Amino acid sequence: MTSGPSTPPPPLIGAGVIVPSTDGRSVLIGRRTTAGEPPTWSLPGGKVDHPGESFEQAAARELAEETGIELPAERMRVLAVLLDHGLGRTRLTAAVLAPPSDAPAHVTEPHACAGWERVPVDALPEPMFYPSAQVLAAWLPDYRAPGGTFRYRVGPIG
Repeated sequence: MTSGPSTPPPPLIGAGVIVPSTDGRSVLIGRRTTAGEPPTWSLPGGKVDHPGESFEQAAARELAEETGIELPAERMRVLAVLLDHGLGRTRLTAAVLAPPSDAPAHVTEPHACAGWERVPVDALPEPMFYPSAQVLAAWLPDYRAPGGTFRYRVGPIG
């Protein structure tokens, strides 16, 4: 008996959220501890889950769900849309810049995150979760992310 080609997993559509500090020198990063994956560092973020939800709305919702930080979706800004095929599936991720915030972040999903820290933008830890590295590279001109991602910058509207 021969097996046919395996069906690839469905694509993921999501948002990675950049939450800079009010002085702009640090960014919120979590210690990702998802079962079945090696530990990495990660930005807050996740899937666009709800019908009619925009990238900005998904970013605000995921940020609140994962950290307890509530910031208005209207103040979120999409910097780029990233398309990659890493980690075994097609992924479309919006790099979303949140308004600056120094609000305390809380671990609300201990099965996925061991803690949140504000890390200097010039001393980001490794290894970085692949999609988060791509989002950071869309924001920080000198940040080197792994290749293999198509980046579509979003310009100002109007």
